[in-house]
Amino acid sequence: MTGTPAVELRGATAEIGGRAVWSGVDLTIEPGELVAVLGPNGAGKSTLLRVLLGLLPLGAGSATVLGEMPGHRNSDIGYLPQRHGFDSSTRIRGVDLVRLGLDGNRWGLPLSGGRTERARVEEVIGLVDAAAYARRPIGELSGGEQQRLLIAQTLAAGPELLLLDEPLDSLDLPNQTAVSALLARICRSEHVAVLLVAHDVNPLLADLDRVVYIAGGRIVSGRPEEVITSETLSGLYGVPIEVLRTSDGRLVVVGQPEAPAHHSDRHAH
Repeated sequence: MTGTPAVELRGATAEIGGRAVWSGVDLTIEPGELVAVLGPNGAGKSTLLRVLLGLLPLGAGSATVLGEMPGHRNSDIGYLPQRHGFDSSTRIRGVDLVRLGLDGNRWGLPLSGGRTERARVEEVIGLVDAAAYARRPIGELSGGEQQRLLIAQTLAAGPELLLLDEPLDSLDLPNQTAVSALLARICRSEHVAVLLVAHDVNPLLADLDRVVYIAGGRIVSGRPEEVITSETLSGLYGVPIEVLRTSDGRLVVVGQPEAPAHHSDRHAH
């Protein structure tokens, strides 16, 4: 890959309340890469997103996002915060939710939009394969359908980088796998870098280019088979960690504290 990295950290340290969350981080993410951010609760996964959005200055080191300082190109970033679904009473249509990706930063009622804007909304709805239900109230849709429309919303303005905070959370395993494949396709077709925080790496394994693992105040990155190993995770956690591969290809991480790459029981069915 050539050109400006989507994300680059050099010797980076993030601090909250004078305490280092992680430090000495070198990280490069290229355009068109699908990258999962893994690690235990409180390790600093969401802190990384805050740094990239320019919401938290680094305590040391440097960071660039799309070639500039964090926060300077947020209009070229699609950000999807963690959420747990819309209530069944939510009546806004999916297509109107997507359109907020174009005009949601304006006060007042959503704009009806010109031909170009309407065409872009229809384009991204098609990109996430949501045309069949995009005009239904969002509260009537399944979790997977809602998530596809939210991803379409982040794509509406034509971003160069997507930052997604646990987009697979609360979805069942088939929908997790489908959304993972969708994101991989978007990376390739739109040449967008996607950085997503995940609890379980298994639904993503077939599609990932890279993982970023945060634990013990450190970050390591690389291909899944390079990072999610007994040796690497034991070094990060400072305790013995064993990585097993099941007969169907899933990774199971065993040790104390339990690592989040473990395929959790909530999807065992």
